[in-house]
Amino acid sequence: MNEQSFGPFSLSVDRGVGWAMIDHPPKQLVDGDLIGGLIGLLNAVEAANGDGGQVRVLVFESADPDFFLMHGDVEQILAMEAPAEVPAEPNMAAAAFDRCRTIGVATIGMIDGVARGGGSEFLLSLDMRFAGPRTVLGQPEVAMGIIPGAGGTQRLARLVGRSRALEIVLSGNDVTAEEAAAIGYVNRVLPSDQLRAHTAQVAGRIAASPRLSISKAKQAVDAALGPVEPGLLAETQAMMACSATGQHVPLMQRFLDAGGQTRNVERDPDAMAAVIDQMLEID
Repeated sequence: MNEQSFGPFSLSVDRGVGWAMIDHPPKQLVDGDLIGGLIGLLNAVEAANGDGGQVRVLVFESADPDFFLMHGDVEQILAMEAPAEVPAEPNMAAAAFDRCRTIGVATIGMIDGVARGGGSEFLLSLDMRFAGPRTVLGQPEVAMGIIPGAGGTQRLARLVGRSRALEIVLSGNDVTAEEAAAIGYVNRVLPSDQLRAHTAQVAGRIAASPRLSISKAKQAVDAALGPVEPGLLAETQAMMACSATGQHVPLMQRFLDAGGQTRNVERDPDAMAAVIDQMLEID
């Protein structure tokens, strides 16, 4: 498979490892274009694997030095209309991200920057996460009047346990790289100059294995944890119940007015925390 582009994603393959670069300027937001590009990328990997399993490992990295992915586009969320009926299936982002779990190749995130909200949820959907020391993760949605809606509540609870998941989700506080590794939010933290080499070593080792073994190992591990699909639907329904009230609208507008969703604020954890406090009118 030659290098291909799928919206914000470009894919190159080397000895069974697909390197997927995310380049979505100016802010690396999780939006409709990113979700559509991800679906196209996963479709292409699955189609190519049908004739011999060319890709066995898919590594996601960012072209942005500050952000792996910022978060969901707040302006886009504000423009959405709440559905008239209770959703009967997970939303598009949750379903697209879950394909990173169910696809028959190993999926790895390589991060050395910020990923909050939907950016964190995308990373959580991957099989592994290797982080550099500049990594900052978080789920700020509750303060904005909604909840994580792309799998965050389900995957965090499985990785870090109920109490820590609730601390992250309800407080909206950022999680540093070292803390993330200590609680299982990421697999491990490497020095920035060793991150790529370690990720490539793990990816290459996995890619040397038969694709069927990789796929079946993922299925067996998931069987030990139980199905995630009912939880994803419950999460989508809970998020829609929040947004149907309109309570998120003034909160999200205050977030934007205070400088949220700007690069200068969001790459500085202290500045971001101040914006959240201002949004919630905390002294």
